[in-house]
Amino acid sequence: MKFGVVVSEGPYTHQAADTAYHFVVAALAAGHEVPRVFFYHDGVNVGTRLSVPPQDERNIQEQWSALAREHGIDLVICIAAAQRRGMLDEKEAERQGKDADNIAEGFRISGLGQLIEMGIQTDRLVMFGD
Repeated sequence: MKFGVVVSEGPYTHQAADTAYHFVVAALAAGHEVPRVFFYHDGVNVGTRLSVPPQDERNIQEQWSALAREHGIDLVICIAAAQRRGMLDEKEAERQGKDADNIAEGFRISGLGQLIEMGIQTDRLVMFGD
């Protein structure tokens, strides 16, 4: 089975990003496919490279980046939600006249079309968060 996953709550304030991560790990271990995870609303905050959790806590962003690298998962951050929260990739930072970007390795910014495409191309769409 091919799953599409949506994460719409931020890390460290809600369990959605952690639960989604463990769902994807379990789905892959069971032989399913997860070609894309779409981060929406506050879920886009999972993809910042500037978060620094305490050393004795899990680093949700690094977990997602490693999972994407290992399994070729497309981690997409909604551009509108990201811009509202001050998250920019290199290209968008330049376009907006900002002096820095903050998107983590393995994540990319794109539009809602990627969410719609994911819904069409997968067997099930699973949402974590509101």
